[in-house]
Amino acid sequence: MSEINLSNLNIAIIGLGYVGLPLALEFSKKYSVVGFDINENRINELSDGLDETNEADKNELLSSDILFSSDILDIKSATCYIITVPTPIDKNKDPDLQPLVAASELVGKVLKQDDIVIYESTVYPGATEEVCVPVLAEKSSLKYNESFFVGYSPERINPGDKEHRLQDITKVTSGSNPRIASWVDALYSSIILAGTHKASSIKVAEAAKVIENTQRDLNIALINELAIIFDRLNINTVDVLAAAGTKWNFLPFSPGLVGGHCIGVDPYYLTHKAQAIGYEPEVILAGRRLNDRMADFIASKSINFITQQDIDITQAKILVMGLTFKENCPDIRNTKVIDVISALKKQKTSVDIYDPWVNKEIAKKEYNLDMLDDIKLNSYNMIIVAVGHDQFRELGIEQIRKFGKKECAIYDLKNIFPSDQADMQL
Repeated sequence: MSEINLSNLNIAIIGLGYVGLPLALEFSKKYSVVGFDINENRINELSDGLDETNEADKNELLSSDILFSSDILDIKSATCYIITVPTPIDKNKDPDLQPLVAASELVGKVLKQDDIVIYESTVYPGATEEVCVPVLAEKSSLKYNESFFVGYSPERINPGDKEHRLQDITKVTSGSNPRIASWVDALYSSIILAGTHKASSIKVAEAAKVIENTQRDLNIALINELAIIFDRLNINTVDVLAAAGTKWNFLPFSPGLVGGHCIGVDPYYLTHKAQAIGYEPEVILAGRRLNDRMADFIASKSINFITQQDIDITQAKILVMGLTFKENCPDIRNTKVIDVISALKKQKTSVDIYDPWVNKEIAKKEYNLDMLDDIKLNSYNMIIVAVGHDQFRELGIEQIRKFGKKECAIYDLKNIFPSDQADMQL
């Protein structure tokens, strides 16, 4: 390929969610950027300065030079395409690459000589070149690594985190040959203040990404199992972790629900590939099974407390505070709080859900849930603080206690209150 002058680069970001939008905003400070999404409502909202993900404010959006579009004609002049679409799992917990394939087909239709396509979506090692590249080649009738080129730079966006922003997180980069790898690294180096790490191959970069969250998943699984053991021993897990944490090399993980679009999903991409090559993962899948069972453990403890108060479980009312998969963000994708709610409802108990971060229409559409606008006092037999939103911390445990009846217990899943204040903790 001919030399590309980064100063004259035209970039198209495909997918404007939690990953794509911050990327488009940052690149637009230096380059010509088209932000593309197939969701026309999303495009209209962004054009009006509205971002439902809360990753960008109105001033950032309206003052940027990004062209927001859902028209493929608007990305035809791009020379670099960056694909940031979701990579979820299906009901069988197998990788669902359809969004990635669809985005590759879209880009393939407008791909030109010497264009570069960079993928940021989390995948298993080999997926970019085994799944995406053939689609690009077929749709464009161009030859890989001769007429078009590919890079992979896995996203590291942490939704709702205002401290670790895109430009402050080291970026792993890679390319389909050494020259392209250097080009991709130079591109990201131009916006990433924390610096970059150029991986030796696309597969290495893919593997690095998928094990980041696999490692976290396994560490949390260990703590979750310890929490179950300590519960049976009538030992407070929070107190145990505080004591153990005084040693310099003890890792500070906490028990809890493991959901979202990364930690609860990425390990299945790695295990899928491992099984495809004839290896049956043991530790990774064991961790996944344990973390997926935590919702049943939480629901069981809640039901047991209520029945111990001689309350008919079918007459009991439970308040779940928080629905998002993590604190201080509106994202409810793959939230495991829904599993707790489902387990409670199976026992025929009444469950109300309150979360000031959640769009009520989205909750209704995705999970058929009716969210509370506010919470009535003296109404509940059990209150589960499921997400550590700042609003719940600021509300304080005494005010939360007023939502409950006389014998109500507060089950603090995120340990946001001192252990001597909450009635139950993980």
